[in-house]
Amino acid sequence: MTQLRDMFPLKRGKVRDLYDLGNELLIVASDRISAFDFILHNEIPDKGKILNQISAYWFDRTASIIPNHIIATDVKDFPIKIGDVSDDIDKRSMLVKKADKFPIECIVRGYITGSGWKDYKKTGKVCGIKLPEGLVESEKLSEPLFTPSTKAEKGHDENISFEEMSHVIDPILSKRIKEVSLQLYSFAHDVLIEKNIILADTKFEFGLFNNEVILIDEIFTPDSSRFWDKKEYEPSRSQKSFDKQFVRDYLISKGIQQKKHIAADDEILRLPENIIEKTREKYMQAYSRITGKTSL
Repeated sequence: MTQLRDMFPLKRGKVRDLYDLGNELLIVASDRISAFDFILHNEIPDKGKILNQISAYWFDRTASIIPNHIIATDVKDFPIKIGDVSDDIDKRSMLVKKADKFPIECIVRGYITGSGWKDYKKTGKVCGIKLPEGLVESEKLSEPLFTPSTKAEKGHDENISFEEMSHVIDPILSKRIKEVSLQLYSFAHDVLIEKNIILADTKFEFGLFNNEVILIDEIFTPDSSRFWDKKEYEPSRSQKSFDKQFVRDYLISKGIQQKKHIAADDEILRLPENIIEKTREKYMQAYSRITGKTSL
């Protein structure tokens, strides 16, 4: 029987591990959690399963908008004997097409919050896009904004304009990616608002497979999106979220943004047990409210 460690590791990301199966890739979502470009010392129990199952839910529902990289999400359907590791990767893995990934993160913002709000307060713009005066924090924008960024392997991603993106990716493909990103956001926003969830912003990644743009990576998860409770939504302030922002807020409260140098083993990157438990609770809340399921 094949062991996972015997497969050919292609890449170990901050959260997901990729294994090369020849014509396909096996993506395994770990329980690792990252923030501010650091992998934290602690894992969040079941986080990988939650992310993987939410992505599978959305990949299925958005396939009519754009093809995606999914081949199979059930280990029983994987065309490989994975033997003793099947239990380890069950519900946290997917078999996908091997696409050529574009080096761009495609961010869509429907509300002014986070770094966009900070940018607006300083410049009146969000990622270089001029916005009307007088907007308040967390306000819904008149129309969603497409704000791409470079996809950095290490360090911080860098916001770029759509015009700059068109120099990195073919202009025709860039236009297609922008249109689809906005369409995906609007689709999910409308679906989630009926579940009393506000999708404030999100990010996508795309690749080229058989000369066709396809959706890859993850989609509308607590790691890639900002979710707010519609019933508690109130403009003019920051919103409580059930996503990774909870961990970022904890780290900010501990002064991570004031530290000039942070080593990988820095204790500030270690989460206390109550934060770990609360984070898992928030991820499960997102999973349950999005999919309608109460267990993984």
